[in-house]
Amino acid sequence: MKSAIAMIVLATALSACTAFGPDRRPPKMPQPEHYAVESQPDKTAAADGVAQQVALGARPVPDWWKEFGSDDLNALVEEGLRNSPSYASAKATLKAAREQLRGQIGDNLFPQVDLEFSPSRQRTLGFPSLPPPTFIENIFAAQAKASYTFDFFGAAFLADRALAGQVKQQALQLEATRRALATNIVVATINAASLAEQVAATEQLVALGEERARQIANRYKLGSASRDEMLSSEQDAANAAATLPALRAQALAVRHAQAVLLGRSPDAAPPPMKLSDLKLPETVPVSVPSELLHQRPDILAAEAALRAAADEAGAATASMFPSLTLKAAYGRGGFDWSTFTSPQGAIWSVAGTVTQPLFHGGALFARRRQYQANYEAAVGQYKQTVLSAFRTVADTLVSLDEDANTLTQTQRAEAAAHAANSDSEARYKLGATAYYATLTAGQQYQNARVQVVRARASRLADTAALFDAMGNPQ
Repeated sequence: MKSAIAMIVLATALSACTAFGPDRRPPKMPQPEHYAVESQPDKTAAADGVAQQVALGARPVPDWWKEFGSDDLNALVEEGLRNSPSYASAKATLKAAREQLRGQIGDNLFPQVDLEFSPSRQRTLGFPSLPPPTFIENIFAAQAKASYTFDFFGAAFLADRALAGQVKQQALQLEATRRALATNIVVATINAASLAEQVAATEQLVALGEERARQIANRYKLGSASRDEMLSSEQDAANAAATLPALRAQALAVRHAQAVLLGRSPDAAPPPMKLSDLKLPETVPVSVPSELLHQRPDILAAEAALRAAADEAGAATASMFPSLTLKAAYGRGGFDWSTFTSPQGAIWSVAGTVTQPLFHGGALFARRRQYQANYEAAVGQYKQTVLSAFRTVADTLVSLDEDANTLTQTQRAEAAAHAANSDSEARYKLGATAYYATLTAGQQYQNARVQVVRARASRLADTAALFDAMGNPQ
């Protein structure tokens, strides 16, 4: 009989779930043939001897940072995932949410049973015409009480499922936090290496500019250079030197941020790596748009939030229908211990209550409209999350291809500047040109080096962003 009642209650609750609340399924989204305006080629342009293969339809790589072939980078990511306070906080928040769900399910699914013992001593009034006018009595009562509310229309079931959906959303957000933390560590490491090399090249550029300004100043004193030429070289040297403090500050700021991502204090930031220590992955996976919906944690979290909002709207509707609560109690009581322990001290009660909400000042209807509006907002948020994910992938794919083109052209400029610098130095040694001309060529070469370093770092960082954008394998 108990099993039959449980099955009836469960069947009623499940049927109510389909009767109340909006559709829990996420809305249909466009399935483009390719992400960007123009179709993505099978491979990017070649640069640094590598043309990255775009593996369309390939599965995402779980620990994608290992594709860069650096043990030092792997160790930094593992340290960050192990020691990051923000990631630890997110895990603790998820644990609290799961315990909240267990508590709510326990309250709604199982009967409430309590033990109660209430000894008391009280003074009561008697009849005025009869002595004594007051009575002093002791009362001893101990009871086991049980109550259970039948969820005939699924209000509690929907509320539990809504909270379970919110817990799932937090779990997916935790995974998104983990992936974002790994990506931020990789990008910070790349930027720290890039800025360290840029600072070194800029320091040489500034030193060359200062030497050139001194050379022209000496020529001006000897009458072989004009005042305008002297002032122009001084201005160029000062402008070049002015870029160095900001670049140094930026390099240190990136290292400080990297240290915090690792769970360290800024003064314990790791030394910058070399860009040459990071191997550019030759193959990058790109999932088709229909699969991306089931791989990215942010999209799955938005879907879980949508389902939870639909269940909350259903629970608000179901709470407007009748509910049945059964209560029972059994125990012993008496005015003294002898009565309390005797057969005459047995006490019990059984009661049933049917509650139909009638008037709550419009609160029930307002709550229903509130959760319906929350559901509509969740639908819009889901659509925006999907479209933003498509855009992120499209932008990153385009950036990867253009990064390769940029690197090719900056390396071309670097090669030309290096050749010009070598020619200038050779002519100076032969006495065919002045020394300050070799300094100018050296400055141009250092400028070209800085551009190559930036382009190489951008290619590495955008590759990391694309790995992250693919989500988790299913």
